[in-house]
Amino acid sequence: MRPGTCPAKTASGPPRPRWSRRWGHRHDRFRGRLPVKEVGGGDLAPHRYGATDTHDSVYDVDDLQDTFDLQVAWRALESGLPLLAVCRGMQVVNVALGGTLEQDMGGPQREHRHLVHPVAIRRGTLLEQATGAEKVEASCYHHQRVDRLGGGLEVTARAADGTPEGLELPEARGWFTAVQWHPEDTAHEDAAQHGLFAALVRAAR
Repeated sequence: MRPGTCPAKTASGPPRPRWSRRWGHRHDRFRGRLPVKEVGGGDLAPHRYGATDTHDSVYDVDDLQDTFDLQVAWRALESGLPLLAVCRGMQVVNVALGGTLEQDMGGPQREHRHLVHPVAIRRGTLLEQATGAEKVEASCYHHQRVDRLGGGLEVTARAADGTPEGLELPEARGWFTAVQWHPEDTAHEDAAQHGLFAALVRAAR
């Protein structure tokens, strides 16, 4: 198996990606307090989370992007840098920590594509603190969702159908929260969504 393609178990703590020499030197870029945002995009290659088959709906897989994003997620968490993971970014963090994804939510009637829907936020989480709300209207565009949680992660928000819409790592070294929706879509008019970005900036100061 090529380096950087799957998590490796450590003696303690969550699974850790195997670093390839090709990318390993880039950890120098993570020194300092600059905030990191893992953003949306195409689907992660299913082999990244141990799947042996690929659903027909999986699209825009980019192996190089997967390698980079998974290593950015781990390095940010390992370094304690402020990290906001959005949509694909939330899935990347889950996979980086050894979790899996449901490759397809069940077609157009069940997926959250071009959809704005209510999301319930768990009290006492960084997500609640950032948004100042226990329920938000989330702008979504995803046909996959988190299945098995990565090591140490907890669900902080859910849609009415039970889909995990937020994740956090209580033992993270720095500020970290993840959402399955796109807060940037409505942040200009929704104080709760704007609050996510404001919290990220505050954490970097």
